[in-house]
Amino acid sequence: MANEVSYLEIGTKDAAISRVFFEQLFGWSFHPMGSNGEGWFQTPSIKVGLHGNDPEPQFFIFFDVPDLMAAVARVKELGGKTDEPGSDEPDFGRFCACCDPQGIRFGLHQLPKS
Repeated sequence: MANEVSYLEIGTKDAAISRVFFEQLFGWSFHPMGSNGEGWFQTPSIKVGLHGNDPEPQFFIFFDVPDLMAAVARVKELGGKTDEPGSDEPDFGRFCACCDPQGIRFGLHQLPKS
């Protein structure tokens, strides 16, 4: 199973405030999607999503896996839990939120097929 970080998601109470902060801090270019200041940043190496209305502001890390369904099965086999995997999103791939047996949250991300 691959172990590279492939995507980060920033959950915040107010996406617009966090957008300005990270744009100014790191110089990341922002790509709006939807409303309320949500969207994603392009960093030199990966995309970083941004969404608001998160009750617990956090960074949510996604790891690259070559086969999402096999990785989901392995998480469950090892005692972890998973949400239902998302559908394939153009230019993004598929993802699934998970947690280890103690509740540590992380995600699995299958990149789009070229």
